[in-house]
Amino acid sequence: MTLLNFAHPITLEQAAGIEPLLGRPIERTIACPAQFDPAMPFAEQARALMDTVGLTPEEWQTLPLLVNLPSLSVIAGLVLAEIHGRAGYFPAVLRLRPVAGAVPPRFEAAEILNLQEARDKARTER
Repeated sequence: MTLLNFAHPITLEQAAGIEPLLGRPIERTIACPAQFDPAMPFAEQARALMDTVGLTPEEWQTLPLLVNLPSLSVIAGLVLAEIHGRAGYFPAVLRLRPVAGAVPPRFEAAEILNLQEARDKARTER
């Protein structure tokens, strides 16, 4: 599995919690820091961000992808639109949750969300 990380770095502890949820190892993590200039158009910045991922058109369409989305919802939406356009489907996304009582704050893997499955189920409501 290839993890595209658009958020804070994934710790070894978090990675160890993600793999059982996936049922497979994370073979590669690609760090994609999502720092946008609020004075510039976001769509253009999202396209430039996705170009930095470095996957070929074939890899976009064939690699199993897990995405840790950026926390700003508008950027996350654009990232998903770009991935869908390049891969032809919605990817699985990682949800992290705070560890109760942790000082300093820490986050752990909570679940893997299959966005393509959610989309396909939603289509039955048309």
